[in-house]
Amino acid sequence: MSEERPDAQADAAVRRLDDETVASVAAGEVITRPADVVVELLENALDAGASRIDVDVAGDGRERIRVRDDGRGMSPQDAELAVERHTTSKLRRGVSLAAVDTLGFRGEALPSVATVATLELLTNDGGPRGTRVVASGGPGADLVEPTGRGRGTTVTVRELFADAPARRESLSAAATEFARVSDAASRYALVNPDVSFSLAHDGSEVFSTPGTGAFDDALLGVYDREVASRTVAVDAERGLDADGDSAGDLTLRGALVQPSITRARREHVYVAVDGRPVRNARLRRAVVEGYGDLLPDDRAPIAVVSVSLPDSWTDHNVHPRKREVRLRDPDAVAAGVEAAVRDALSTSDRRRAEDLSMDLDDALEPLSEAESAFEDVDVIGQFRELYLLCEADDDLLVVDQHAAHERVNYERLRAAVDGETPRAPVDPAATVELTPAQRAAVDAHRDDLAALGYEIEPFGESTVRVRAVPAPMGRAADPASVADAVDALRRGESPDDGRDALLTDLACHPSLKAGDDLGAEEAAALIERLGACENPYACPHGRPTVLSIDEATLVRGFGRRGTRMD
Repeated sequence: MSEERPDAQADAAVRRLDDETVASVAAGEVITRPADVVVELLENALDAGASRIDVDVAGDGRERIRVRDDGRGMSPQDAELAVERHTTSKLRRGVSLAAVDTLGFRGEALPSVATVATLELLTNDGGPRGTRVVASGGPGADLVEPTGRGRGTTVTVRELFADAPARRESLSAAATEFARVSDAASRYALVNPDVSFSLAHDGSEVFSTPGTGAFDDALLGVYDREVASRTVAVDAERGLDADGDSAGDLTLRGALVQPSITRARREHVYVAVDGRPVRNARLRRAVVEGYGDLLPDDRAPIAVVSVSLPDSWTDHNVHPRKREVRLRDPDAVAAGVEAAVRDALSTSDRRRAEDLSMDLDDALEPLSEAESAFEDVDVIGQFRELYLLCEADDDLLVVDQHAAHERVNYERLRAAVDGETPRAPVDPAATVELTPAQRAAVDAHRDDLAALGYEIEPFGESTVRVRAVPAPMGRAADPASVADAVDALRRGESPDDGRDALLTDLACHPSLKAGDDLGAEEAAALIERLGACENPYACPHGRPTVLSIDEATLVRGFGRRGTRMD
């Protein structure tokens, strides 16, 4: 480049960073899989003010990723500079990293991508001609030439990791990698409902959203009509206090799917902070807790929540790929989110799904000659229709009836699928809508799903037909449970982990709930059955089933001298 370039960049949109800033952000330039490329390009498009973003992926993304937007675009000078190392359009002179109001601050991603792929940039800031820049094998342009292109930017990434065999070998199966890509695109589409998103895979559309600004319209594009039609809008402002003083407002917008539709995991709770999707367990939990007792036990909602906070309340630079966010006062923010969700749902439909696959009578059938660890335990009462009170020698046992029944159901299910899983036909076949990430995972886990008892076949880009379902103990699972099965397998480190997670979820659905009244015979049968379990002292989720209070504790509490007769 010419000697005049450093002076010329003073008023440019893209400029070089000083050495101090380079040192502070260099750790953020991390591209380890195709989904990372998609995230970086989506964020650049959003920062450019795009109203439409189209993502096109070939294979799992290693072959080709193309992201096209109608944002501001770049001038020829900026386009050439944008593929150089340590340049940015997101930090003005004299502005600290903490004050950056774009989607965080990474240093520009384009040079990092060009280091591990062939990158082509077509861009136009509204002038008569666009600019084409090609970079490969490292930062810096290999080719810069004029081209025809309307206002906006198209970035095409080819042969990702072609010269980085270690990174290629570290990737998962192609279907799994594309599932990550589609999951990333879905997250950004859902939390940016005012932008029209589309994702295409090998020439076929996976999903598209209209960009109307309505969260339920975005849910319709990514999920299905049933989910989108059962939403409750949330639009709230709540004050935040810091050290006893008002520190501004928390603004929360989004859509909460009514609790008649749930999922097994919190992966379907999407949270954005200042426009960026983040994985923040505290905020996800706050959304779930906002639903309160509307949710069935151990189920999670589908929800999209976008949180805006005052300046200085967030730090998006605590994770190399900006997946996490540091909050100035996490408890205060979580309390505001929980309260806003609870208020929005206060007038919502409180119906709960009642799709039990096993009933109490079947679960508590006689034990025949099986030995029970609680054989000498006597049930003496029930407390708040939640806990069974039992006498065992000198101890008082308190049994969580839901956790106990869940353990019983889990071990019976596990025994039923230890060999070939019984299945029941679904005639006519049921059509089940999946998210793009779930649909992609179906191909990756087809054999595992078959081993669990599901017979499914593709039916469109985001739909499957379920022709058979697991039927342990003669109880057929709901065809829609295939979505939970896919989620469990996606989360599991192995097919066995996925199977175990699925059985845990299936065991929970039909188990006793809070408020279920048990007769004396049913209560005794539950305790006897629990005692026959391999692990009677914890439910499948790891929570205790039984707490013990020894007589000595009661003696001390009542000030007695140590015997029942004193």
